[in-house]
Amino acid sequence: MSELIFRTARPDDIDAITSIYAHHVLHGFGTFEEVPPSPDQMAQRMGAILKYGLPYMVAVRDGQVLAYAYASPFRLRGAYRYTVEDSIYVAPDAVSTGIGKALLGSVLKACTALGLRQVIAVIGDSDNAGSIGLHKALGFEMMTTLKGVGYKHGRWVDSVWMQKTLNGGADCAPDAPGLDLSAV
Repeated sequence: MSELIFRTARPDDIDAITSIYAHHVLHGFGTFEEVPPSPDQMAQRMGAILKYGLPYMVAVRDGQVLAYAYASPFRLRGAYRYTVEDSIYVAPDAVSTGIGKALLGSVLKACTALGLRQVIAVIGDSDNAGSIGLHKALGFEMMTTLKGVGYKHGRWVDSVWMQKTLNGGADCAPDAPGLDLSAV
């Protein structure tokens, strides 16, 4: 098996990214979207995140995108400029292989290098043991579970919120400017 490569996503990755996400939209609870977005919509979303200078990464082996992960602004009000929300989606045949943990770890390293202070994981479904376990393994702490806030695939779905502190978090003043939330 050839080497696994982690790199910034490119426009030519959009079809694979769209396919991975569509699987999770149609078959899972990790996202509360119910209709898979088009490749054009996914390209616009990726472009918006990259304009903030945030990481949007893919895991690739033998030219095939196996997972993608990114950080996006948590909220668009100025005081949130040091906080991001992470997202990660793994192709069905690459789940539980360690690719997700390594890829999300790379995104977290990039967020640390940007001087960010908090990363929030908003996980669909309190039964989503894979995503909850992945985030715990990367040092996220459980914050809360919002019960029955979504209705998908014929049942009520919880939203689990987890948090990871970077760069000293709230224990000291920031030493970087944070995200320019007026940029987009």
